[in-house]
Amino acid sequence: MRRTARLLTATALTAAAAGLAVAPAYGGVAGTAARSGSLQVFPSTAVPGSQVTVNTADCGTTGTALGDAGAVGAGTFTLAPSTHQGEAIGQFKVPASAQPGTYEIVAKCAEGDRNVTGDLMVALSAAHEQVQPRGSMKTGVGGAFGTDPVQTTAGVAALAVAAAGGTWLLHRRARGDGI
Repeated sequence: MRRTARLLTATALTAAAAGLAVAPAYGGVAGTAARSGSLQVFPSTAVPGSQVTVNTADCGTTGTALGDAGAVGAGTFTLAPSTHQGEAIGQFKVPASAQPGTYEIVAKCAEGDRNVTGDLMVALSAAHEQVQPRGSMKTGVGGAFGTDPVQTTAGVAALAVAAAGGTWLLHRRARGDGI
């Protein structure tokens, strides 16, 4: 009997803990004035200097909103009603000075206290890609022959002659012939 009671108590505690684990992830209570929705960002990955379009169907019947792309440095923009399924649409330009990263774009609906959010990822364009270094560095060390194949071959040949001559001299000295 005790074993069954312990098992049922453990099961009830586990279920209660699981119920807490699936509690809502948002901080607000259902039915409060400040709610958030979805803001679609097209393209979701943009390069500095490009035009971005945002739209949402979460702004009610008037479908107007004030957008804020200040996180990426683009400032505010207006979302206006469109004929496409009651969506509000707006545009802004990603500044040329925007750094790579993910930025939250927010729009506050004119009707009610509703905020809609979406993410914009800024990536480097081909013009902003990191350039790999070429050539040699002017450090003052080495580089006497350069990269000309003829000069490189001549340098290798001179080193081979010097190595052969040094070996011959060392061999003569070891035999006792002298220099």
